[in-house]
Amino acid sequence: MTTVLIIDDERPIRSSLRDILEYEDYKVLDVDNGEDGLKILKKEKIDLVLCDIKMNKMDGMEVLSTAKEFSDVPFIMVSGHGTIETAVEAARKGAFDFLEKPLDLNRLLITVRNALEKSSLVKETKVLKRKFSKTKEILGSSTGISLIKDTIDKVAPTEARVLITGANGAGKELVARWLHEKSSRAASPLIEVNCAAIPSELIESELFGHEKGSFTSAVKQRIGKFEQANGGTLFLDEIGDMSLSAQAKVLRALQEHKITRVGGEKEIDVNVRVIAATNKNLLQEIEDGNFRMDLYHRLSVILIHVPSLAERKDDIPTLATAFCEEICAEYSMPVKQITPDGMKALQSLPWTGNIRELRNMIERLIILCDKKITEVDVRMFANPESISSVPKSTGSSDSAEGFDFEQFTSFQDFKDYSECEFIKYKLEKNNWNVSKTADDLDIQRSHLYSKIEKFGLKRD
Repeated sequence: MTTVLIIDDERPIRSSLRDILEYEDYKVLDVDNGEDGLKILKKEKIDLVLCDIKMNKMDGMEVLSTAKEFSDVPFIMVSGHGTIETAVEAARKGAFDFLEKPLDLNRLLITVRNALEKSSLVKETKVLKRKFSKTKEILGSSTGISLIKDTIDKVAPTEARVLITGANGAGKELVARWLHEKSSRAASPLIEVNCAAIPSELIESELFGHEKGSFTSAVKQRIGKFEQANGGTLFLDEIGDMSLSAQAKVLRALQEHKITRVGGEKEIDVNVRVIAATNKNLLQEIEDGNFRMDLYHRLSVILIHVPSLAERKDDIPTLATAFCEEICAEYSMPVKQITPDGMKALQSLPWTGNIRELRNMIERLIILCDKKITEVDVRMFANPESISSVPKSTGSSDSAEGFDFEQFTSFQDFKDYSECEFIKYKLEKNNWNVSKTADDLDIQRSHLYSKIEKFGLKRD
């Protein structure tokens, strides 16, 4: 339900506004001074504020200015002594609108609706920008990440080619994006090519384009990635998987800044900065005859190595917290907190999938866990195979002994079993004191009662 906060030192005004808004199915809170209003804004989820300008203790303009420092809730300012100067000042400080007393009912309701619609659109826009923006911040303060950030700042403004190395999921693509964003080519396109995802017989057509009729399925002319990136940046991801014939043509394009479409004869000038990335050891690939040494030296003017997550575990709290906020915003749910023990459990995991694996695990934990993500949650949901590493209870329940994963036909079955055993252990530990157990689990008593009923738990 939409919540409206009324801040006005006149009780009749507050009462009439409450009646009007509650009739329109809004939840209404009201206070008679600005200080209390600011306290409520900090503690409660408020969607809109109606604030009087002339009040004792703190006037409405001061309330508006203070609120805008920590909240983006829309304000509608109200005054019986309104002037054009006052309305302009309110708008300058961030108010959505200004209404004069006595209030016109229709104008009030229209203004409230418009303010709420604008606020909703602003929130949706922020969520969509976060969702679709691929150039996210490089998070972390470990030595390796700090070095990468410094290198990007130095290298990005130049035209130097960069070779980025590192394991899958470590963040090579993000480094490439920041190299482009901080370059003089940022206004031009960044074109990405995953060399590992394109069959070797099609990679040349993908990179350089082809003329109509150059091969059986070439029913029309195609512009290649080099031409699409003209004036901008071409990111060749997993370049270690590129065929030798395509490598030769890429080398020529880098040397001469010219390309020729497959099946064509005309040379086309291209102005492209190339950034490459690989998870392979290219020097070993050169020894094995799978990669050209001359291309390697053309690409590796600047070398940037992205460390694996296992090499930068001190950054896990920063990354996990950021992912929590981002994912909860995407799902429009309150941000869940990771307890200190839960964070230590995350840091203890091997992270073979690096940043990508961490984000997926945080999303899984947010979906499956209650208000807080604990060590038990991490062991149980983030990495079920490590459940045996959770200390077994010394209570009467011994079902965790000789744990057999084959007994479960689905992850939901395993989750229900684990949840039941954990709740049973906590109840027995607290001598079936439901209030104390609910506090231990950090859930509502009503939620615990429903779990007890769901699992058919009974005191022995």
